[in-house]
Amino acid sequence: MSLSPQVKDVIAHLLKCADTPRSLAVAIMLKHDDYRQIASLRCDPRDYRTPEDYHRDCVATSVLKKLEGSDKAALETATIEKWWESERQCFQTNRRLNEIIDFGTLSGSPVDDWLLSFIGKARKILVDLIGHCPYEAPIGRFGPGATVSDISSMTTVVDKMSSAPSLTPGALGYLVPWTGTLWASASAEQGRAPVFVRGNHFFTVEKTALISRSCAKEPSLNGFYQLGYGKLLKERLGRAGLDLWEGHNVHKQVACKSSQDGCYATIDLSSASDCISTSLVELLLPPSWARALSDLRSPFTRIGKRWIRLEKFSSMGNGYTFELETAIFACLTAAAQPDHKFGCDTFVFGDDIIVRTEHSASVISALKFFGFSLNPEKSFVEGPFRESCGGDYFQGVPVRGYYLEKDVTEPHQLLSLANGIRRLWGADPERKRRYLPAWLHCLDFLPTSVRRCRGPEQLGDIVLHDDIDHWECRTENSIRYLRSWQPCRPDGRWRVWWERFAPSAQFATAVYGVFRYDAERSDQDSWLMPRNALVSYSVRWVPFS
Repeated sequence: MSLSPQVKDVIAHLLKCADTPRSLAVAIMLKHDDYRQIASLRCDPRDYRTPEDYHRDCVATSVLKKLEGSDKAALETATIEKWWESERQCFQTNRRLNEIIDFGTLSGSPVDDWLLSFIGKARKILVDLIGHCPYEAPIGRFGPGATVSDISSMTTVVDKMSSAPSLTPGALGYLVPWTGTLWASASAEQGRAPVFVRGNHFFTVEKTALISRSCAKEPSLNGFYQLGYGKLLKERLGRAGLDLWEGHNVHKQVACKSSQDGCYATIDLSSASDCISTSLVELLLPPSWARALSDLRSPFTRIGKRWIRLEKFSSMGNGYTFELETAIFACLTAAAQPDHKFGCDTFVFGDDIIVRTEHSASVISALKFFGFSLNPEKSFVEGPFRESCGGDYFQGVPVRGYYLEKDVTEPHQLLSLANGIRRLWGADPERKRRYLPAWLHCLDFLPTSVRRCRGPEQLGDIVLHDDIDHWECRTENSIRYLRSWQPCRPDGRWRVWWERFAPSAQFATAVYGVFRYDAERSDQDSWLMPRNALVSYSVRWVPFS
């Protein structure tokens, strides 16, 4: 990995602003391009007495921790080994829980009564959370990513409507509702019959410079209905007090308050979704849900040319994994406490868990028994620090650093870097005094036309976040417009031309809710923008108020 000279200079200024022994060490490593050593550094809030001491070291430690690595092969090897570790853990969990499933209801069984009582309580809580699975399949939907049928450069809805649908043998029953869709009609008209596959395909997404995140591309028809069930689970969990739309903001608020009064503990799990074993789902979920989700899961994963039978129930990439893990962690967490009320004293958002401090030991023990490992670096039961859903707080003070994930070469990337540096001080005047020189130095590399695009944080990275006195505005019809730097037309090589698809696929895509872009010049230039397309940027005026 490497950084462009301009960005390297900006990071060096930021480290100089932090002004600690740790920042000096990182600066020396940066000078010698030792990024792997930088990524291996740790900054434990338990070792600090004040928020500012921790924050300054955290800024220095975190800024390059997630920078994408150049040794792709080493990253993938480390990720696959971690994936196998999770599979071994799921195997042990399956073997332990199968004994409960096989003998738990028999008289004289080796399963303790207290354990059966705990499982019964967890099952009841889960039924209260998600109810029973409806008899009819939910309305499916397409995700933004690649599938077994669709490569990453061809993932628009119309691309997926035009490829041969893929599914696992277990999902055979979903061909019945699928045949009633316009997607099926378009496939039939184009002569593309559904293709059966054994399971999903393994791939990785970079997480840090030391390891990537394991994911999987699901068969397209499986993924379509997985997302339908995921949406249904999300709605039912929301009605029960687990908001998966805005819950991350609630978690941040609770974590902030808990870093002051210590009332709540924040718990994080390692490889949580990869450790949900097949037997755990069978043990806890209502039979109707277990059957439906099991039919749509991929029982095998292909890594390279090798097919591996899975001990885990689902992986990242499955359309209902996030909602399923939230439901399972919620019922186990609640069952381990004498009293609970979701959204009041128990909060779960994926694998981010917040519980009353006095019940944290019981919750952690329950999670470990059912196959999950505590992430000690990100779990906090005592002390003045709490972390949840991307919010880090030390005695009520936000102390999260900034993470640069890839090299910066374009103006819009520099703009994002400048905004990341600005977020380090927020509303704190002392931090502003400290980090302002690094922010101004970053602005020096921006073209003047981009530097003039300033506005509030709500507009994201299409403007430089700055005080209202520096915004460039104009008013039309009583509407205030702000100058912004926005993506416009993609490069011709990155456009998906609407006319090249069959009329049946165009019609099915339009009914689904995706419409072509009508370019200003003529109807001949109608196109769709694919995911991660290379686009050009220009100055535009965006309405704000």
